[in-house]
This record gives sequence, structure tokens and C-alpha cells, in this order.
Amino acid sequence: MLEAVISGATAPEIENVDVVRRPALSATAADVLDADAYLLGTPANLGYISGALKHFFDQVYYPCLDATRGRPFGYYVHGGSDVTGAVRAIDSITTGLAWRRAAQPVTVTGEPGKNDTEACWELGATLAAGLMN
Repeated sequence: MLEAVISGATAPEIENVDVVRRPALSATAADVLDADAYLLGTPANLGYISGALKHFFDQVYYPCLDATRGRPFGYYVHGGSDVTGAVRAIDSITTGLAWRRAAQPVTVTGEPGKNDTEACWELGATLAAGLMN
């Protein structure tokens, strides 16, 4: 799913957009402040976002709270049987940050299929295309 998102965000028709990948455990508030948009991905672990994504939000929430209001974001979640808690957590945290959802989230339970990877490609392309102005 990650590779499909990146492929969409870096498609040939996307111009003048630099895509920077950061693992959640190494992303910093400075990375968030430097970015024009955010594309988040996480597995749904025990009904919640991954510990790494939770750590990311814990580290960047207050330092970025005012400066990143209104910035576009998108996300995808993959879980074995249920992603509801993870989706609720991301929606709650990003609402608190006042980020603007630029595309519908991609949620997948079970093994990702072709439609899921195509949706991930579209997610990446949509978010990146919105930055081309």
C-alpha cells in the first residue's frame, strides 16, 4: 500500500512536488513544519493506530498545533479485521490539529487487493496534485 501511495504521489504528471518519506518514529516537528501536506499510513493494531504513529502524534502535536492549521492531509489504514478504532483516532487527532482532509481515507481489512492498491495510488496522486499550484 505504501508503494502504491508513493507511486501516485510521484506520478509523471505530478510536477514541482517533492515527496519526502519519513518513518513515524524518526519524523520530527521540524519535518511537519517544513511540509506542505501530510500522507499518513498505519496498520490497525489491537483496534488502534500503530504505536509508531501514536508516538509521532505525541511528539509533533503541540509544537505544530498552531503553525500547521488548515494543511491538507490524507491517510490509509490496513487491518486484519477492523480498522474503526484507528480511523477514529486519526480523525480525532487531525481534527484537533485542524488539518484539512484532502482525500477520502483508504481503509483495508484483510489482504489488500487490486482495488485497494489503486485507491492508494489515487490517494497519493490526489494529495500531490493538490500541491502543484
